[in-house]
Amino acid sequence: MKTDWVALTVCVLFFALVTVVGFVAARWRRAQNALHLDEWGLGGRSFGTVVSWFLLGGDLYTAYTFIAVPALIYGVGAQGFYAVPYTIVAWPLVFLFLPRLWSVARSHGYVTMADFARGRYGSRGLALAVALTGILATMPYIALQLVGIQAVLDTLHVGGSSSWGKDLPLLIAFAVLAAYTYSSGLRAPALIAFVKDTLVYIVVIVAVIYIPIRLGGYGHIFHQAATAFAQPNPATGKPRGALVTGPQAQWAYATLALGSAMALFMYPHSATGVLAAKSRDTVRRNLAIMPAYSLMLGLLSLLGFMAIAAGIGKGVKGYNAQLAIPQLFEQLFPSWFAGVAFAAISIGALVPAAIMSIAAANLFTRNVYKEFLKPDATAADETKVAKLVSLVVKVGALGFVLGIDKQFSINLQLLGGIWILQTFPAIVGGLFFRWFHRWALLAGWAAGMAYGTWTAYGVHAAGKPHSHFGGSAANIPLIGQTGYIGVTALVLNLLVTVVLTVVLRAVKAGDKPDETRPEDYLVEAADEATAPEIAPLAT
Repeated sequence: MKTDWVALTVCVLFFALVTVVGFVAARWRRAQNALHLDEWGLGGRSFGTVVSWFLLGGDLYTAYTFIAVPALIYGVGAQGFYAVPYTIVAWPLVFLFLPRLWSVARSHGYVTMADFARGRYGSRGLALAVALTGILATMPYIALQLVGIQAVLDTLHVGGSSSWGKDLPLLIAFAVLAAYTYSSGLRAPALIAFVKDTLVYIVVIVAVIYIPIRLGGYGHIFHQAATAFAQPNPATGKPRGALVTGPQAQWAYATLALGSAMALFMYPHSATGVLAAKSRDTVRRNLAIMPAYSLMLGLLSLLGFMAIAAGIGKGVKGYNAQLAIPQLFEQLFPSWFAGVAFAAISIGALVPAAIMSIAAANLFTRNVYKEFLKPDATAADETKVAKLVSLVVKVGALGFVLGIDKQFSINLQLLGGIWILQTFPAIVGGLFFRWFHRWALLAGWAAGMAYGTWTAYGVHAAGKPHSHFGGSAANIPLIGQTGYIGVTALVLNLLVTVVLTVVLRAVKAGDKPDETRPEDYLVEAADEATAPEIAPLAT
């Protein structure tokens, strides 16, 4: 196959545009003191409704949306649609607790969820557990963005025949990402998100109208998908998938949707997008209008069926489903618009990858470096360390890409979800009450992490009996149905936490002071007395 130079040129031009925007962002709303973590890592906590909406959309709707979900639907059918109800369930759920998180973080200058755990429970150990879990869960999520960019590059046939030559364009893209993230902090992805979301909406609207016209309508698309799913999978001997979730898969579907909804805002990058808002009302307004992105996700999911109807990958042994959507665009769109679509996918991966690396860097800096390594670190020290760690995190994500099967890259995100769900009791519970004992929370976290990781390690990819981390579903003990490992691990976590809390309260085990007060959870933006202090620039 030859390189489509028109599509590649358009894609590169958009990439160059966002690179310039990324570096210019350092001068956008210029910080009072650039060497402060509130400025580099949270954009000065100054983003209004419009900027926050684009930032959260760019943060949460990633290469997972454009590549992984349609690829899963292309591969197995209806089961992949779990992503649509989970985003619908998530918004009313997080509407209950995210405004409280913003308020208490504003009151005490918290930069991370681990900061909140430290203040709420007075436990350095619990804060460390939350921080390390956040960093660990972020690695495979950044890796998922890498997989999305790699799919575009593979479709465009960019790079040499050697493994080094093939990976070089990807390394260049992430080097540029690392450079403007280091320079501009959260302001870079916030500004680039405007370009990213505009491109995504244009491509989605065109795709759901233009592609069905080319393929003979939605009726023909669904008929072709149903026929393809009825064919046996060579690896399992069972039908490849289904247009409707069968009775045996309903537990897996429901627990996957519920677990993903609960995990969505436990991720460090999600919290970073929320804490960067300038007011509590800004957070509430954004959560009210975010379901517009869920509509987009539902439309994008249909691309998986369209790829089947277009014959993408048909008859290719060991076909990589991650290439289905880019190749669909390449086959059915004019070259220039295919370039626009590829740019949307690539930028849609770069924006969240930048936010994720910043969020992980914030966690390490505040809850590992300052807490345990250098308690007397200044604001400038914190910012310098965070910048360096943001680079290291991106390198760590490459390890996941190299070490885990990429046939269904969505497993990368679901693996992170298993881990991050184990922080739910400490964070969400702590936002409403303080009954849980800090030692019980730590024990529950450890039990959930151990069970979830070990069970996920034992899941084999279809047709690869010696592989590991090949999926996110396993048998649920006592129930005997297959379900999302993350939810099962969370139930174990909660059981251990509740039982041990009862025991520890009964023996009157000591508690540490709570530095928060009830009124801290209701603070609004207008109360300047609660704003974290930022030292001015030296003159």
